[in-house]
Amino acid sequence: MNQYNTGQPFDLTNKSILITGGTGSFGKKFIEMVYQRYPNIKRLVVYSRDELKQFELAQHYPSSKYKSIRFFIGDVRDSERLKRACEGIDIIIHAAALKQVPAAEYNPMECIKTNVFGAENVINAALDNGVQRVVALSTDKAAAPINLYGATKLCSDKLFVAANNMKGSRDLRFSVVRYGNVIGSRGSVVPFFLEKRKDGVLPITHSDMTRFNISLEEGVDMVLYALEHAWGGEIFVPKIPSYRITDVATAIGPNCEQQLVGIRPGEKLHEEMITETDSLNTVETDKYYVITPSTPTWSTDDYLKAFDGRQVEMGFKYNSGTNTEWLDVEQIREQIREHVDPAFQA
Repeated sequence: MNQYNTGQPFDLTNKSILITGGTGSFGKKFIEMVYQRYPNIKRLVVYSRDELKQFELAQHYPSSKYKSIRFFIGDVRDSERLKRACEGIDIIIHAAALKQVPAAEYNPMECIKTNVFGAENVINAALDNGVQRVVALSTDKAAAPINLYGATKLCSDKLFVAANNMKGSRDLRFSVVRYGNVIGSRGSVVPFFLEKRKDGVLPITHSDMTRFNISLEEGVDMVLYALEHAWGGEIFVPKIPSYRITDVATAIGPNCEQQLVGIRPGEKLHEEMITETDSLNTVETDKYYVITPSTPTWSTDDYLKAFDGRQVEMGFKYNSGTNTEWLDVEQIREQIREHVDPAFQA
């Protein structure tokens, strides 16, 4: 049997996990789902730089009940603090990032320090502490980036993929998950429109704009899948639906005026998660597309056999505007009720 695919489930019960950016939208959902599935997990370390958010999160996970949880104040820019936090850690989930596009354009070096240098610090901490698995969160904006945020995340992706070439004899695998806009996450269009509909006017950047859509639960499932199945160096991309921004506006404020305001600097009309050039190294499995590393430490043929996969056609690209699966207005409303506000009414 192939050394990478043992057939044994990757049980987190006896593992120690550290999640960077652990007080963010993804981090909170990850903690929730891990405790649902692995209530007896050995240790779960929340690593982030905002002590107030850590205090608030700790109220939901009191140490009297959740004896395995730990809260570490720290920044991924601080390599020494990160290395100390990773002592005894088996798994790192890297979710920390500066991700607001306009802020990144205005403060480029701050974005680079966190998203690029921070990624390198995570890699070094993993290499120096006997970590077994690292899964880093990416973004659709890292594919053919046109803004600084996307460029830093592409650079981060490259660092994590290449890190597999530096692990030596360590039992360590680095992989990446890349997905689209998370419905209801902070700063995203759904909570923005829910707030703006009170004014009776919803600002639309462009009438043709589209985006991919994924829930936080699906994002966490992707990370857990990567933990169990990654061979090292893959970028996992989910098969998810798209939506039209005008349909989101109609779903949330059917009686609101849709006011065109123009595309913001650094913003795309459609998002892309797999570029045409990526197709040369992309395989399709039942659940996900997988961009394999250009210099893998394993056989691609073995990989295809293990996951019953196939190479995508040359020239294939995965774009929100040309996607084959779409959410209509009512489905968007159902998504909002399920993942954002159960009491939502249009």
